[in-house]
Amino acid sequence: MSEAISDVCIAGGGPAGLAAALALRKQGFTVTVVDCAVPPIDKACGEGLMPDSVAALKRLGVEIDACAGFPFKGIRFSDEHSTVTGDFPAGAAGVGVRRTYLHELLVKHAQAAHVRLIWGAKNLRLCERGLSIQGEQLPARFVVGADGQKSLIRSSANLHEVKSERRRYGFRTHYRLAPWSEYVELHWGPRGQAYITPVAEDEVCVAFISRHSKLRLEEALDDFPPLKRRLAGAQRASHEIGAMSISRRLKRVYKDGLALLGDASGSVDAVTGEGMCLAFKQADALAAALSAGDLRLYAARHREISARPHLMASLMLSLELHNGLRRHALGSLARWPRFFETLLKFHIGATVPVWHPRQLFSFGLDFLAG
Repeated sequence: MSEAISDVCIAGGGPAGLAAALALRKQGFTVTVVDCAVPPIDKACGEGLMPDSVAALKRLGVEIDACAGFPFKGIRFSDEHSTVTGDFPAGAAGVGVRRTYLHELLVKHAQAAHVRLIWGAKNLRLCERGLSIQGEQLPARFVVGADGQKSLIRSSANLHEVKSERRRYGFRTHYRLAPWSEYVELHWGPRGQAYITPVAEDEVCVAFISRHSKLRLEEALDDFPPLKRRLAGAQRASHEIGAMSISRRLKRVYKDGLALLGDASGSVDAVTGEGMCLAFKQADALAAALSAGDLRLYAARHREISARPHLMASLMLSLELHNGLRRHALGSLARWPRFFETLLKFHIGATVPVWHPRQLFSFGLDFLAG
C-alpha cells in the first residue's frame, strides 16, 4: 500500500462519500476513498431524487442521463379515503433512478476527478495518522466518516452521542411494469407507507416502511388493495432487500482532524425522500469548511441544512402514529391542493408563497371540521 499522504481520506464509498470526494477535489484537496464493498453498491431506498437533490448533484458536476432514469413532476399522497397531488414548481423535476446506476455514475466522476479509490478493503480502522487496512497505514491529514448508519468511524472517534432517534424498517423491490403516473406515490396504510417511484419506462420501484421489523412487502400490500391489483402478475425485477430507516440527530459531527457526513452524521426518515440531498449538501459544506480551515462552519451548515428535513419528517411521522389525524389532514389537503403544493415547495427548499391569514384560517377550519 502506498505511503503517500492524502489531504483527505474518506471511509465509505457510497453516494455520500463519493459526493464528498468530488466536492473536496473541486477545492483542490487530494482525496482517497476506501470501502469494504465493491461497486456497484446497492441499498434499500425509494430511488427517487427530489428536485433539490438533482440540483445538488449538478453543483457537484454530476448529471443523470435522460435515458438512465424516469422524471417525475411531483408527489401524490393517498389513503383509503383521499388522494392529493402536488406538482413541483415550474422548471423543477425529480428523477427516479436505480441506486446502482447512481453509484456507478458517481464512481466514474470520482475516477475522472483523480480520486484514489480503494475497494474491498478489509478491517478498516481509524488510527492516529489516518486510517488503516488490515493493519497497514493509509495516512491522511484529515478523515471523513461516511460509512453509514452503523458507522465504525463515528464510534471510534467517540462521536456517537445521540440527541434524538427514531427507527423504522424499510424493504424494497422492483417490478417490470410501465409507470402509470408522473408522480412518486406515497400510499398511507394502517401499518406503514408504500412508495412507488418510476425508475424506467418499463420499471417501478416499490418500497414499504413501517415500525414493524418483520412485516415484509408482500404481506404489507394487503393494506393497499388498489396498489396490489396494479402489481398483480407483474414480474419482479430485483430481490427484496431491507434497511433501517432512522431519524437521528447527533450531538457533534466533527472533532479535530475528523468529520462525519451522510448517514454517519445523522439521518432523516426515508418518508422525506431527502437523505441523498442532505449528503450532497453536506459534501459541499464540508469542502468549504476545510478550505476555510474552520470546521465550526461545517457544524453550523450541517444543522441548517438538516433542520427542514427533520421538521418535515416529524410532521409526516405524526400522521403515521395517528390514523384519525392522517385522515383529517389528507382530506383537508385534498380539498385545498394549493396548500399541499405550498408544503411541497417548502419541503424541497423552493420559494414559498405567502399565504393570506384568512386562507390559513379557512384551511384550519376545514381541517378541524374534517
